[in-house]
Amino acid sequence: MTRSSTSIIALSFALIATPATAQEATTPAAAAAEAAPDDHHNHNEEIVVTGTRRKVEDVLGGVSILDGADLAANLRPSIGETLAKQPGVSATSFGPAASRPILRGLGGDRIRILTDGIGSLDLSSSSADHAVAINPLTADRVDILRGPSALLFGSAAIGGVVNVIDSRIPRREPDAPLHAAGMLGYATAANERSASLAVDVPVGGRFVVHGDGSWSKSDNLETGGHLLSKPLREQALASGDPEIEALADLKGELPNSAARSTEFAGGAAYVDGPLNVGFSVARHTSVYQVPIRFSLIPGVEAEAPTIDSEQTRYDGRAEVPVGGFLDAIHLRGGYSRYHHDEIEDTGEIGTSFYARGGEFRAEAIQKQRGGWDGTTGLQYVAKKVAIDGEEKYLPDANQKQFGIFTLQSLVRGPWRFEGGARFETSRLSADADAVLGTPDLSRRFNTLSLSLGGLYEFSPGWRAGLNLSRSARAPAIDELFANGPHAGTQAFEIGNPNLDPERSLGAELSLRHTRGPVRFGLTAFTSRFSNFIFQAPTGEIEDDLPVYQVRQGKARYSGFEAEVDAHVGEVGGIDWGIEAQADAVRATIKGFGPAPQIPPLRLLGAVTGKRGPVDGRIEVEHAFGQPRNAALETETPGYTLLNASVEWHPLTQRPELTLGLAANNIFDVVARRHSSLLKDYAPLAGRDIRLTARFDF
Repeated sequence: MTRSSTSIIALSFALIATPATAQEATTPAAAAAEAAPDDHHNHNEEIVVTGTRRKVEDVLGGVSILDGADLAANLRPSIGETLAKQPGVSATSFGPAASRPILRGLGGDRIRILTDGIGSLDLSSSSADHAVAINPLTADRVDILRGPSALLFGSAAIGGVVNVIDSRIPRREPDAPLHAAGMLGYATAANERSASLAVDVPVGGRFVVHGDGSWSKSDNLETGGHLLSKPLREQALASGDPEIEALADLKGELPNSAARSTEFAGGAAYVDGPLNVGFSVARHTSVYQVPIRFSLIPGVEAEAPTIDSEQTRYDGRAEVPVGGFLDAIHLRGGYSRYHHDEIEDTGEIGTSFYARGGEFRAEAIQKQRGGWDGTTGLQYVAKKVAIDGEEKYLPDANQKQFGIFTLQSLVRGPWRFEGGARFETSRLSADADAVLGTPDLSRRFNTLSLSLGGLYEFSPGWRAGLNLSRSARAPAIDELFANGPHAGTQAFEIGNPNLDPERSLGAELSLRHTRGPVRFGLTAFTSRFSNFIFQAPTGEIEDDLPVYQVRQGKARYSGFEAEVDAHVGEVGGIDWGIEAQADAVRATIKGFGPAPQIPPLRLLGAVTGKRGPVDGRIEVEHAFGQPRNAALETETPGYTLLNASVEWHPLTQRPELTLGLAANNIFDVVARRHSSLLKDYAPLAGRDIRLTARFDF
């Protein structure tokens, strides 16, 4: 153990054990709150599923909520890295700035990433090097929804939903003349600096005005050791080329991984109890470098690209209470213009990507009657995509989707039953392209998804649930129409315009305990796919890239997620807790073998402590090696990370002011995530000391 590692751990325990002098004159309310267990994961927190607000424990399917202190502790430059420790969640990890969530081994177009219920309206699902145009610094909370009910947000949510909730369209009037919340952060691994500020001002007549801004900048990432994986280092040393042999010695700093981003937004709303009508406008810009995929072939130069992206987004929301059978009507819409340039290391623009489109959603929320409630609605999505430049791999294309859905629930004593249905029609078309050699193409798909489940409380605080689902997903634009070199995936991609909808039959079994000092959750799931859409190497080479052809076949995804949160009690003046979680996925495509980029079994254990104004945490995360590899994949070794953190609330009357110190990967371990296409060239961050200050007044 290094001296710095020892110091960090000692500091964490020292702060936890510090006498609570600042709390000696606390109010009775504060004392009561202090005496309560440290509810690190609030299982009574509510989540909104298609307009219906429910306790997490009553939702059928896997749910995770990240907000407050948890969100601040896990905050990273990308939404993927921010969520990567949550049960059942991994990330694409295409460098620090471009990392998209993977849920239960599924990513890309099988995951919907939303802003307050509406899609991110970018191009992040089309390639791992395209960052999500959502800055985690602006989030108030993030809801992760897995299982059948996620399909009600679109057929593309077959793998799950990540819903980033912000306050850009205010939902309530501030109690004070000015409400302000913000954060400052610094992290050592990439010399990362970040700041955010949001304000809400009531201007009279029940109108509230909102404004927010965020900024972040980071340098090249410091890793824990060799940049190249062991098989690539051996290949480099055996090349006989001195320049390639030198790559085997690369350590520490990850070249071409710096990033910077800014975001500004303004909004306003009329708020009168449940009546809420408002709009917002946001401008997001990001410039980030993509880590180098070093070439081990003599005479072939590796690229060091930079992506310069921008998005202007317009959002609106109306929540209108009504009488009779309905409780409320919810309307939500968004429109975006997105553009990014892929800039070569010479400074020239190699390829430009454009996306324009919007999404509209309307929901009728039923009034609860006799234990029966539900939501019925419709959704419309329209998107245009265009690519210009030397690495164009997709013709100009259009997508239009219209869906209707319903989710109905019935409570009878200890039983909760839930049924859902979604019908969707999709039209996807591509213009003729002389450069790619593709003709005018158009496809139309009709898909039907169904889910049925039940939850039974067989003992106070104990619930068992079963979900069954039939899901269907229309192919994505890239899967149908691609026909060219794609630098982000380092593949020559060939789509298949004759694809059928992807269908699956799924089952999910859950067991939860939500009362008392020990809380527990276990979910097991399995999905059998027919017409599963995947890319398979053909063995051919085109434009110096391996050719991948889109195919369909049968596949099976199975796995589990488990969580335990135990309040141990007070020992030595410290209120102790223990947390543990585990998750795993196994996926096989018939006639092909293991599915690509499937995360291995992962375990995480933590000890938490609270004394007075100080909270502390020490955790160990272990990811096992992944020997099940798809074609052209390499085996990924396991790793173990030790992390520690401490938070201090220095002002008794202002507990919202929080100062945090965290040390991640204390032993500077080389860690590679199997779900990353760059894992053999770009390890995760090495030792990272993070300082944060946040307030909410």
